[in-house]
Amino acid sequence: MAPPATTKPLRALVALAVIMLGLIAWAFWPGTDSTVRLGLDLQGGTQVILLPKPVSEGASITDEQLQQTVAIIRQRVDGLGVAEAEVTTQGSGDGAAIVVSVPGASQDRLVDLVQKTALLDFRPVYSINNPAPAPSASPSASPSASASAPIGTTDLVQAPENSPEFQAEVANLDCTNPEAYSGGTPDDPALWLGTCDETGTVKYTLEPAFIKGTNVTGASAVLPQGGVGWVVSLEFDGEGAKALGDASTTLSALPDCGQGASPCNAFAIVLDGVVTSAPRFNEPILGGQAQIEGNFTAQEANDLANILKYGALPVTLEAVDITSVSPTVGSEQLRAGLLAGLLGLVLVMVYLIVYYRALGVVAMISLIAAGAIVYLVFVVMSKSIGLTLTLAGVAGAIVAIGITADSFIVYFERIRDEIREGRTLRQACASGWVRARRTLLAADFVSLLAAVVLYLLSVGSVRGFAFVLGLTTVIDVLVAFWFTHPIVVLLGRAGWMQRGSRWTGLDPDRLGAPSMAGAIARQGRRREPKEVPNP
Repeated sequence: MAPPATTKPLRALVALAVIMLGLIAWAFWPGTDSTVRLGLDLQGGTQVILLPKPVSEGASITDEQLQQTVAIIRQRVDGLGVAEAEVTTQGSGDGAAIVVSVPGASQDRLVDLVQKTALLDFRPVYSINNPAPAPSASPSASPSASASAPIGTTDLVQAPENSPEFQAEVANLDCTNPEAYSGGTPDDPALWLGTCDETGTVKYTLEPAFIKGTNVTGASAVLPQGGVGWVVSLEFDGEGAKALGDASTTLSALPDCGQGASPCNAFAIVLDGVVTSAPRFNEPILGGQAQIEGNFTAQEANDLANILKYGALPVTLEAVDITSVSPTVGSEQLRAGLLAGLLGLVLVMVYLIVYYRALGVVAMISLIAAGAIVYLVFVVMSKSIGLTLTLAGVAGAIVAIGITADSFIVYFERIRDEIREGRTLRQACASGWVRARRTLLAADFVSLLAAVVLYLLSVGSVRGFAFVLGLTTVIDVLVAFWFTHPIVVLLGRAGWMQRGSRWTGLDPDRLGAPSMAGAIARQGRRREPKEVPNP
C-alpha cells in the first residue's frame, strides 16, 4: 500500500511565503543598505603592513610570537563578520612584517583594531585632575616617562610609589595633547600610573592594578534593557572574580570624589595605557561580572569586545604602510563570471523543461525561488554579521545549482517509478516523496558536512566558498520540502495531470511502460457512448 497523500500542502507554502516576506522586509528596510558586500577581489579594500616590535628592549621576536600575533589579528578582523580577511606574514624573526587585507573596512578602523596590544587592567582611582599641565610647569616639561616607566612610553607617567616626583610628573602631563591619549602603549600593572582618558578631557592618578586583563575570560557587546547606550560585558576567572569582589568591597565603602579629591570610590578601566571608563563602585560586585560603560556606539562596543575577547598581542605593532587595494578581478571579469553562471542556470532550466515538461516548470520555479532566498539571505547577513561575497563565494553558489537540480531530479524520477508500478499520480506523488526525501537528505547532509569541515579547517577565500556552499545546501532542503513537494502534490490533484498528456511529462510513451494514468486515459478515449433503449 502506498502512504497517504499529503493533505495540506498549502501550509508549507504559506510558511515559506512568510519567511520570504520577513527576509524582504529585513533586507530592504527603508534607510538601510540593501546591497551585498563584495570581497577584496571584487571591490577592493584596505591593506595594512605592520612591523612587529618586542615589548621589552633587547628582546627578539620569535616565530611563535608571530604565529600567535597572526592568529589574534585574524580573530579580531573576523569579528567584523565573515569578511574574507587575509592575514599573512612576510619574512621571519626581527625582519618580519604582517600584512592585513580586509575588504571594505575603513583605514582608521582597521588600523585601530589590529594595532592595539589590548593590555587591560583595573586600577583604583587615587585622584581626578584637570587635563591641562600645571601652571607652574616649564615650557620644556612635556609629557614624558619617569625613570621607571616601560621602554618607549611617551604618553604615560609611572612610578613604583606615589612619590612627590611622580606627582610632579603627573601634574606636568598634558592631556590636551592628542599624543597623550592616543593609546597603544602598554603600562605596568604593578606601578602607579598617571594618564588621560580616551577623549583627553580628564587626567587620572591611578593606583596599581587589582585585576589584569589576563583574568578576563569573556567579553561581549550588549544593549541593556531600558539602557541608553551600548556597554561591554566582562566575565572573569576565579582569581579575577575574587579580586573584583575584594576591591569593590573596599572601594564602595569610600566616599565619592571630585576634581582633585582623594580618596575616591571609583576605579579606572585602562586599555593600552588610556582610561576607557572610570565607573564607581556603589556596592560590592561578587558575581565575577562587570560592565564597561562609555557611551559606545554598537560598532565601538563590538570592536572593544573583540579586542578584549581575543587577548593581548605578544608584540607591539607599528603600521608602516596603509593602502587602498583595487579589485583583483575587476568589473569586466565579474560581469563575465555572473553571465556564465546565469547561462548555466538557463541551460539547466531548459533541460528540465524539455525532459520533464510540467514537472520541469516546477523545477524552474523552484530554482528561481531558491536563488531569491539566497540573495535575500546574502543581503540580510551582509547587514547583520558583515558577510562579504568573493569570487570563491560566487563559485560556491554556482556549484549549489547542480545540488539543487539533483534534488528535483531524484523526486521526479521516484514519481515516474511509482507510476510504472501501477500507482495513480496522487499516490505516486506521496510514496515517491517518502522514498526520495531519504536520498535528498543523505546527499545534502554529505554536502553540508563537507562544507562545515572545510569551513573549520580553512581560511580566507576557501572558507568563503565553504560558507556559501553550506548556506545554499540548507536553502536547497528548505525549498525542496516547503515549495517543490507541495507544488507537485497540488499538481497531482489536477485532472489534466492525471490524464497523462504528453505535456505533463508522465505520458506512457515517455515513461517507457504503460501506466495506470495512461491506461485510464486510453480507456476514456476508446469508450463510445452507449445507445439508450427506447422504453
